[in-house]
Amino acid sequence: MNLKKEIFYQIYPSSFKDSNDDGIGDLNGISEKIPYLKKLGVTTIWLSPIYKSPMKDNGYDISDYYQVDPRFGTMEDLDRLISKIHKNGMKLIMDLVINHTSDQHIWFKKALDDPTSKYHNYYIFKKGSNGNPPNNWRSNFGYGSAWKYIGNNEYYLHVFSEHQPDLNWENPDLRSDIYSMINWWLDKGIDGFRIDAITFLKKDQDFSSLEPDGKDGLAKVKKKSENRPGIEKFLNELNQKCFKDRDIVTVGEASGIKYQDLGKYIGQDGVFSMVFDFHYADIDVESGSEWYKRTNWKPQELRELIDKSQLSIQAVKNGWPANFLENHDQPRSVTKYIKDPKYRNSTGAKALALMYFFLRGCPFIYQGEELGTQNFERSNINEFNDVSSISNYKRMLDLGYSPDQALYYVNLRSRDNGRTPFKWDSTVNSGFNTGAKPWLEFNNNLNNQSAAQEIEDQNSVFNFYRKMIEIRNKPEYEKELIYGEYAPIKDLPSNVIGYQRGNNFKVLVNLSTADVTIPVKNCSVILSNYKASNFANNNELQPYEAVLLEEINNG
Repeated sequence: MNLKKEIFYQIYPSSFKDSNDDGIGDLNGISEKIPYLKKLGVTTIWLSPIYKSPMKDNGYDISDYYQVDPRFGTMEDLDRLISKIHKNGMKLIMDLVINHTSDQHIWFKKALDDPTSKYHNYYIFKKGSNGNPPNNWRSNFGYGSAWKYIGNNEYYLHVFSEHQPDLNWENPDLRSDIYSMINWWLDKGIDGFRIDAITFLKKDQDFSSLEPDGKDGLAKVKKKSENRPGIEKFLNELNQKCFKDRDIVTVGEASGIKYQDLGKYIGQDGVFSMVFDFHYADIDVESGSEWYKRTNWKPQELRELIDKSQLSIQAVKNGWPANFLENHDQPRSVTKYIKDPKYRNSTGAKALALMYFFLRGCPFIYQGEELGTQNFERSNINEFNDVSSISNYKRMLDLGYSPDQALYYVNLRSRDNGRTPFKWDSTVNSGFNTGAKPWLEFNNNLNNQSAAQEIEDQNSVFNFYRKMIEIRNKPEYEKELIYGEYAPIKDLPSNVIGYQRGNNFKVLVNLSTADVTIPVKNCSVILSNYKASNFANNNELQPYEAVLLEEINNG
């Protein structure tokens, strides 16, 4: 496939479209909405997990890799969805979760039932010390130990939720079973995978404690389990056994990756087609797992992080980025990146869209992002479903934050912000279903528009995304807007993000409430988030204005 031309769209199945009115989105609901995605201009759909799961972490805790969870439908429903996607000239990639399973997986049940079983070595079990866990590693979800006691002085490792025991990738039998499963899905006809938490496969085998970094006496598990030396052995074998000789796309969730290590993951000698880079996605917090440590970031810092990401990936031979603003683990970008609430509207949403859409790489759209969806505001922790939100809330209370303070930070960063049911129209339950109580409460932000409203409004965020896709694909533009090199624009005002694509195109984004003048000669405005842009006449960007410029060749 010609990867570089793809436009990706992530679907969170529980919240997309409920076809049978049981409160949970499903595969048949997704099939029903393929025309909507086609209208938007999507070419590849990324489907978050639909495997059998007890849903302790919304499907990222898999109890059977070979089965569709009944809440989403049947394998026959999935087959029909794959067929419909392909008939519409689109592709489907699925989520691949291979760092851990559910504690309800048959492997883990057998491991607990019989310590002499081969499955006991499919996971990471260790003896405790003096009545304590094997070491002081803290769960990546921010609260409590990364070890769960099972009796007889034995614990298992769970980097994430206690319901997600980590797989032991040091075991070749485990790896072989994982590869068989992956190839089974690829033989079924899907077009690739987004690979979850891939940088966590390798753990430091000394399993030693660390200097505590909190009042709880624990330390971040990431320091001993994320992007560790030796992970390339597992990555290379995964590539050889599953990916190498197939015409598929693979995207790694590569949190914690160092830029000097990019060659392990992408490019000529890498394992994946692309990776997600989180260096600027987490600009609003000091640590992705400690939401209460907020940063007062400035647009100049964001510009520098984007430049570094783009240039680092570009420097890898055949390296190609996966660019995103949102996903199922992130809050809504309009709320996160637009600091002035007055501009958390279509103006701000379009500014962000233009900022990232023309970066070198493939754009990833997360469901609802194309509508300019903003964060919600919940009034009680009991209204949250996300295990990470609840865990962070508990930790903040332990650290002395008041319930109101803790709830404030959870509202800002909760993964539930991106998981609320999709608003399709103005009918019952916003068209998500025909009346059943949804699995998660709707977003209560009154500024959020439905898809039907956005489609009808020619100046909407939805139609702005359509326009960007149309421009990116124009034969006269694609040579530079898709294939062209990325170059930072120097000497910009501190509140402006700017870069050049190829020789003839520039992107400028004003992330402030003041007018900003940027001297640019001989350029025409191809696209602006303002209906009336004066930039071509006076080189002035209005508050939160974003422009795509083409150099005029006077010949």
